[in-house]
Amino acid sequence: MCVLHGGDVLAHVGTLRSVYVDAYCGPPWNEDEGKADEFVARLAEDARRPGFTAAVASAGGEVLGFASGWTTPSPFPTDRCYPQAAAGLGAQRAEDWLCGAFEVDELAVRPGAHGTGVAGQLLQAVTADAPEGRSWLLTSVQAPRAMAFYHRQGWTQVTHPSPGGNGIVVFLGPDHPARHLVPPPS
Repeated sequence: MCVLHGGDVLAHVGTLRSVYVDAYCGPPWNEDEGKADEFVARLAEDARRPGFTAAVASAGGEVLGFASGWTTPSPFPTDRCYPQAAAGLGAQRAEDWLCGAFEVDELAVRPGAHGTGVAGQLLQAVTADAPEGRSWLLTSVQAPRAMAFYHRQGWTQVTHPSPGGNGIVVFLGPDHPARHLVPPPS
């Protein structure tokens, strides 16, 4: 496992793009290669964010997967999927629970490495230095395998959109101090 900070990740951009394609061009994401190009462009910008950290897992000279993220700024952002997260949590909880916490933005593993523990190791490596154990992420309700994976890793789902919808769910990391403050869905 290799942990990288800031712009150091850019030396691996071609390999990470390849992993991204393998991880996201199939179901349930069904992205095209254009989305992989967008990921590469975002990565160059994201690497400049405060607290940017990436973890890369390799075996036998092949990169199997990666995870990346950064410290969520305050005030809580209003671009990307942030408004959906704030709507699910409420503006005050989004600010209190997510700002200043480590935000996992990407977790991608080649299909051949699924079920080997690589994803869990990547998630632990990229969040190891989360401020006061505060880490979070979001995923789609349309990705039940991803949601089940995060639950198995000890992450707590703190928003509960309609199961049939296209919404996102927010998860707090296993050591996040607010994870016990939201009641489970009824």
